[in-house]
Amino acid sequence: MINELYQPPLALLTDLYQLTMAYGYWKLGRADQQAVFHLFFRKPPFAGGYAVAAGLEQALQYLERFRFDASDLEYLASLTGNDDAPLFEQGFLEYLDQTKLTVDVDAVPEGTITFGQEPLLRVRGPILQCQLLETPLLNLINFQTLIATKASRIATAAGDDPILEFGLRRAQGIDGALSASRAAYIGGSAATSNVLAGKMLGIPVKGTHAHSWVMSFATEAEAFDQYAAAMPNNCVFLVDTYDTLDGVRQACEVGKTLRQRGHEMVGIRLDSGDLAYLSIEARKILDEAGFPAAAIVASNDLDEHIIESLKTQGSQIAIWGVGTKLVTAFDQPALGGVYKLAAIQQADGTWLPKVKLSEQAIKTSIPGTLQVRRYLAEGRMIGDMIYDQTQGIDPRGVIVDSKDATRRKRLVCTESTDLLQPTMRAGERVSPSETLTDIRQRAKQQLASLHPTIKRFMNPHEYPVGLDIGLHELRDKMIHEARQSRWNDEETTT
Repeated sequence: MINELYQPPLALLTDLYQLTMAYGYWKLGRADQQAVFHLFFRKPPFAGGYAVAAGLEQALQYLERFRFDASDLEYLASLTGNDDAPLFEQGFLEYLDQTKLTVDVDAVPEGTITFGQEPLLRVRGPILQCQLLETPLLNLINFQTLIATKASRIATAAGDDPILEFGLRRAQGIDGALSASRAAYIGGSAATSNVLAGKMLGIPVKGTHAHSWVMSFATEAEAFDQYAAAMPNNCVFLVDTYDTLDGVRQACEVGKTLRQRGHEMVGIRLDSGDLAYLSIEARKILDEAGFPAAAIVASNDLDEHIIESLKTQGSQIAIWGVGTKLVTAFDQPALGGVYKLAAIQQADGTWLPKVKLSEQAIKTSIPGTLQVRRYLAEGRMIGDMIYDQTQGIDPRGVIVDSKDATRRKRLVCTESTDLLQPTMRAGERVSPSETLTDIRQRAKQQLASLHPTIKRFMNPHEYPVGLDIGLHELRDKMIHEARQSRWNDEETTT
């Protein structure tokens, strides 16, 4: 998708401070110092219990094409500091001109169910390169993970009913619309109204007509009849332009004519009003008219909470068209993913773990070269361990909550898998592209392996995720030493 939409390289898709830091590393002779960064979110979106990883394919496409072209360097040469002198030396621009990515990237496969603090990506390589990748990787992973998660929640609410993604007209721009269609399909939508997404990504496309079609004719009956004549194999009639239940009756009359011509009415769509009541009454009309197989499609600012409510009210809706609240992640428009330095290689080749402190426990980072091991029992997910690959897993097999050290759990089972998989080595891709169908199926299977209490919308049960106890003890020691050093510095200053 990146390759098809954007022809020029996108190295300048970054924040200026990434380039100023890169310049600083180059100026100090540290550009090639090896470092490890992790991309993760601190807590699942929508006050939920999980997230669905997405966006990796676009991230890898971006990395494969990463370079600065002549126009990029010309633009950077034009930037000035507060003294009106060039912001960057010519030597640095020449360095960027010759830069080719040599990073290693390990990532959680798309469609994987993930949780707070777990790395979705691990980037290892020259610190200058790793730094330049922070903003674009967050841009590409954050949004699609957010939308895939929203779609999975909506699909959970709908149960076996299909979800149609109808959000193109409300999406944030062309790329936002395509990314949303892709991520929504991963998360569980069955089709999209976005025809370009259908062409580029192979997602099934669905759609019929709007109110304007009905309004362009003298009567609703004529509008339905003419649509049936034009597209007899695609007849879902929008019935609420004037009087909804009367519109259903008009659709049934046209449906009978359509049947005489050898075609069948697919269904009707409700786009306003009391959807529970109208769907129940519409179902009665359709059945009595001889159309028990005609589906009732509903739209109108739906989300998982409204769908759940409509189902408890006994609505007869069979297909759900969800637009604005899906593609914009209406109730939480950003994932909040972050990208943090976790280790630096020293001159002797050893790795020095790094930790960022914070007054908020959730914002204190996790040091080391991290991996996530998922433990399963009879195919069900029972807990995840974040551990440091350089020191391995502590034989005690205990995880410690990163926010509350008193919360601990021993993971005892025979089945486990590491989530971060090799995707790039020395800047070259080593993992093949996956089909959207396979990614979507992974998300569906993993969601089914979660306990239902973790998937509920209100106050979900917290899935067990924690630090390997050895990593917890290392982190605790580093935090203590860092704070002690700060206190010593303050005492020396006073």
